[in-house]
Amino acid sequence: MSWQVVNLCLNVVSTLCWPVCFVWMHRIGVRQEELLRRLHGQNKRIEDLSRAEHDLIKEVHPTVGAIQADVKDVKDALGQ
Repeated sequence: MSWQVVNLCLNVVSTLCWPVCFVWMHRIGVRQEELLRRLHGQNKRIEDLSRAEHDLIKEVHPTVGAIQADVKDVKDALGQ
């Protein structure tokens, strides 16, 4: 076999590898986009839950302070 035949075979194989690599990388990119879309949705849900939790804590916090003050008043009234 001459070097020209070997060179031709390697060039043909190399040329056929490009479309395979392109399709493979395209599939990886599509999967990454899907993963990022799902992560974005999960992030949005976590932010919504965090915001709702923060609102609940803001509603409950003054009540907790009032309960602690009432307990202190009862404790002072009992003389302890």
